[in-house]
Amino acid sequence: MTISIIFSFLNLGTPEVMLIVFVALLLFGGKKLPELARGLGKGIREFKDASDGVKREIHRNINSVDDNMDVAVSPPAQLETTETAPLINETKTDSEVKS
Repeated sequence: MTISIIFSFLNLGTPEVMLIVFVALLLFGGKKLPELARGLGKGIREFKDASDGVKREIHRNINSVDDNMDVAVSPPAQLETTETAPLINETKTDSEVKS
């Protein structure tokens, strides 16, 4: 199934795939071709494992940031309220300013 997806992505039909396999067989021979395929498979698996590791690390960091945000967003402590005297604005009248 994966191979058919790749071929459809690259817009390759059956004749093109057969031509590629034939050319590879001519270039590398029947004995070398399985070794090349095995090496290619190992390389793809290592790449996939590395990308999965990066994804896990990103998700782990996101989850730790979310946990830290939950702790930081805890409700604030209640402040003590004290009564304050009303503010008195002292302004000078016109007669006090002239004298």
